[in-house]
Amino acid sequence: MSLTAAARRPVLADLVARPSDRARAFALDAALVVAGATLVAVLAQVEVPLWPVPITGQTLGVVVVGAALGARRGAAAMLTYLFAGLAGLPVFAGFTGSLAVVAKPSFGFIIGFVFAAFVAGWFAERAWDRRPLLAFAGFVLASAIPFVFGIPYMAFILNVVGGGSFGLTEILEFGLWPFIVGGLVKAAIAALLIPAAWAAVRGAERSKKR
Repeated sequence: MSLTAAARRPVLADLVARPSDRARAFALDAALVVAGATLVAVLAQVEVPLWPVPITGQTLGVVVVGAALGARRGAAAMLTYLFAGLAGLPVFAGFTGSLAVVAKPSFGFIIGFVFAAFVAGWFAERAWDRRPLLAFAGFVLASAIPFVFGIPYMAFILNVVGGGSFGLTEILEFGLWPFIVGGLVKAAIAALLIPAAWAAVRGAERSKKR
């Protein structure tokens, strides 16, 4: 057994009874992935319009989905969300979706969601999601990842594609500073929801033993 496998702990999705048949197990995983993508699509419509990148509830959904499904299924859910939007389904903020979103300054953040969900799931697989403080630390780190992709992408679209001349200070004013407080709040909400779900699971298990 590898060290990675030994370190992995069950996530919330692992508590769902898993069929022994491989095809049915795959179907269960696919359903969980689609459900995760759907949750993010719903939260994407919780929006505070800003230019060039709006504030949305997506990051909360990304972190919750990653933690609940685990690293691989969480990342798969975000890939499903990304490709569904590119295919034209109205899953992005403002009920938008098409190949044209690639030219939007905000698209880099959506790319970052894939990696953010993976990281949130990685921390959950090491049981960080069971205690609020550890969960908050892990979720803050995961929430920071979309900015690693989103800020350079936004600068490229605005300056190279759009012909702008925005400097680093302006780029950070557009793509980082307005999102810090909201990101911390969303990480805190996730750090309350996921451990609370685990507490409910432990409570149900104790009730069964009585």
